[in-house]
Amino acid sequence: MSQEIRNLEPKALWNKFADLNAVPRPSKKEERVIEFMKNFGESLGLETFEDDIRNVIIRKPATKGMENRKPIVMQGHLDMVHQKNNDTDFDFDKQGIDMYVDGDWVRAKGTTLGADNGLGVAMIMAVLESTNIAHPAIEALFTIDEETGMTGALNLKGGILQGEILLNLDTEEDDEIDIGCAGGIDVTATRSYHEEETPEGSVGYQITVKGLNGGHSGMDIHKGLGNANKIMNRLLFDAFENFGLQIVEINGGSLRNAIPRESVANVIIAEMYDEAYVFDMQEIIGDIKTEFQTTEPNLTIEITKIDLPKKVMDLGVQEGLIRGIYAAHNGVYRMSADMADLVETSNNIARVIVKDGELSIGCLTRSSVETSKYDLANALRSAFELFGCEVNLSGSYPGWTPNVNSEILTILEKIYEKQNNEKPKVVACHAGLECGILGTNYPDMDMISFGPTIHGAHSPDERASIKSSQKFWKFVLEILENIPEKK
Repeated sequence: MSQEIRNLEPKALWNKFADLNAVPRPSKKEERVIEFMKNFGESLGLETFEDDIRNVIIRKPATKGMENRKPIVMQGHLDMVHQKNNDTDFDFDKQGIDMYVDGDWVRAKGTTLGADNGLGVAMIMAVLESTNIAHPAIEALFTIDEETGMTGALNLKGGILQGEILLNLDTEEDDEIDIGCAGGIDVTATRSYHEEETPEGSVGYQITVKGLNGGHSGMDIHKGLGNANKIMNRLLFDAFENFGLQIVEINGGSLRNAIPRESVANVIIAEMYDEAYVFDMQEIIGDIKTEFQTTEPNLTIEITKIDLPKKVMDLGVQEGLIRGIYAAHNGVYRMSADMADLVETSNNIARVIVKDGELSIGCLTRSSVETSKYDLANALRSAFELFGCEVNLSGSYPGWTPNVNSEILTILEKIYEKQNNEKPKVVACHAGLECGILGTNYPDMDMISFGPTIHGAHSPDERASIKSSQKFWKFVLEILENIPEKK
């Protein structure tokens, strides 16, 4: 771990972030970071425990003179999205994140940084460890598995938390205060298919789509970024229509909450069409790169010859797959009619796997309106069922309905304006914050969400602003000093 990270100001925040990032913490494999956090709380002599699902709760009494303030919950999630560049040799299960300073940004070498939500967690840790920060009674809630199912928040039982106000430190623009978010649901289509013998007189090719920006499938879905699975499908569709291309296998995308950056497909073409196919593909590749030249300047599409495979996908199922993915919606489905510039409903075709007689398509559908979420999920379901897939809707979680009359919102607005000489943007976001889920069992808790500026979350381009972290630190400390008195 580079010492230059630990020397950044505020040191209390960056040192805790460095400590946290030394611990492997993939979603659904949080055992080590759970023990790390429990040891941290116990080392401070604070009440520390796990709930039934393994969320970690640490309680710290109010500092002197703050005993009459409302108790608060400071909340962040322990897991992080694991993404790396193809040419990066890194084992997320064993290695800590390798960070470096690049101007105003902290980055990781070829991987995600973990600032989502590591900086929020580090802030809470710094407050818990402090001896000179004024604050009311605090419950630090560190949830698990936020990134791949919201499991920790969904399984947190009512009655455990005593706080009246929740500060969720998990947003990514420091001039925004979030008061609402989208819910989500996983849409997964699967089916078996028959593999046929490769026809004689064929040649094998590998198609590779790479170099896309990727990004957060909620926060970045409106930016016109390329989806590797959709781009790959265009290439397959054209070559199937014009040259009878047959699919051997496809491996596209990775996590549901990451816009897919890469896709690789092995295919065959009749040898008689070999030259025409390559010429046609170069024209289509040129067209696609022209379309995306502004948002995806590093897009690369390669077509290379490979050894002829022994088996190919059944043509009937293949046609249904290609047409089904073409028909399936990807990107923004509907903008909010109630909040300007807010994406209401969207879908990310995140993962496409075709191999050894089995295919799978994984999507994450998001919406701040529950009925619209299921409307789009059912549209996707229909597109996939039309070619014989079994479609499973799972992992549904609710959105967070904005409360414009929130007491803590008023306090944060005043502090922000005083510190920055401008008003904050009060927004709802198209990401899946845990507030809506936590509010199910804690409906009377006043909730707010904010955080430092983080760009490129869920991609190896993830980076955190150093200047913004200083702004974030100052903001949190004054919020803690101004928590209202108990009624």
